[in-house]
Amino acid sequence: QVQLVESGGGLVQTGGSLRLSCAASGGVFSIYAMYWHRQAPGKQRELVAGITVSGRTNYTDSVKGRFTISRDNAKNTVYLQMNSLKPEDTAVYYCNAISTWSKNNYWGQGTQVTVSS
Repeated sequence: QVQLVESGGGLVQTGGSLRLSCAASGGVFSIYAMYWHRQAPGKQRELVAGITVSGRTNYTDSVKGRFTISRDNAKNTVYLQMNSLKPEDTAVYYCNAISTWSKNNYWGQGTQVTVSS
């Protein structure tokens, strides 16, 4: 059983930056593809960024060039660096891990990001 704990959310002004962290425990971190999702009030949860076990990354179009996902396997942690934040980035951000062996799927509890205009 993998536990995921997000941190780093908060309130920031438009144009500001935040770095989210997701610390994993209880599993072999290096075999998990890692993802960040977000859910804004009244909207469906959407995939923001992902990183494979080999480090290949992908992003939803609305965050390309502004957000960077990375992973540190030695620290069992995945990060989301968010720059040039916009009010539409306001959401609860969730960390997600999917095992490349078993396809088991795990979620964190979420961290709130609020961007003021």
